Amino acid sequence: MSTIGFVGLGAMGSRMAGRFLESGQKVYGSNRTAAKATALIERGLSWCESPVDVARSAEVIFTMVTDDTALAAIASGQQGILAGLSPGKIWVDMSTVSPEAASKLAGRVERLGAALLNAPVSGSVPSAEQGTLEIMVGGDPRAFERAEPLLRELGQRVIFVGRNDQALILKLAININLAEQMLAFSEGVLLAERSGIDRKLAAEVITASAVGSPMLKARMPLVLDLPQSAWFNLRLVQKDLRLALRAADALHVPVPGAAVADETVTMARRLGYGERDLAALFEALARIGAEQPVSTAATSGANPEP
Repeated sequence: MSTIGFVGLGAMGSRMAGRFLESGQKVYGSNRTAAKATALIERGLSWCESPVDVARSAEVIFTMVTDDTALAAIASGQQGILAGLSPGKIWVDMSTVSPEAASKLAGRVERLGAALLNAPVSGSVPSAEQGTLEIMVGGDPRAFERAEPLLRELGQRVIFVGRNDQALILKLAININLAEQMLAFSEGVLLAERSGIDRKLAAEVITASAVGSPMLKARMPLVLDLPQSAWFNLRLVQKDLRLALRAADALHVPVPGAAVADETVTMARRLGYGERDLAALFEALARIGAEQPVSTAATSGANPEP
């Protein structure tokens, strides 16, 4: 049994750390906002004041943060994870960051005699709670062999992909599909509803058809009654779309659907849905369609920064 560290105890990270605690693991944790860790501390989490303390205390350090900037903040400096790493330790970063950031950080970790695994996940908050995430892993195969039993406590599918950056590319490939599927589903349900068909009936028929993916079936209730709390908010959706567009450009891959999804998310964020779930695309389209033709709305204005 390895001692575990966890930095980034937000909506997803707190659920993952909680699963380790439930299985009897010794877990050290830190978070930018200490109050978010209160419930975990009550369940046995050993609180650390900074990421460097987590790295010094644990053999395997997990991190889950929002973006490249947040990852750099917990990695560098006297209080960062890099300052606490020593030979033989494994850092498993489960954040969705740019492939470039993953590759550069892996080199810095390797020079310390440690290993970085990038292990972005596919799944939402309920999946993290239930341990049913899909986890894509890139990095040193020997480090993966050591960390795999821990990863299997978090995910029902754990797949070794190859290089650190390749794990991120595959995660971005999934997330452009999430956005495009949700957009197409929202368009279809709205089209049916505007013709006089009951929204619930339309959503049920579409999700029961050949196009009804597990993601659409899981999110259908959110389309029917959008909750305040998000599984995956549109601000983060757009962050991932922008990362995917940049990676696609570097690899000379046309991704027109992702570009349209990015424009639509921009409009939704302008309408105030930035912190709402991906399912909010339906409400945003409904509002846009009531005010102006979608064909002109989809090409107006500059995109906000994610």
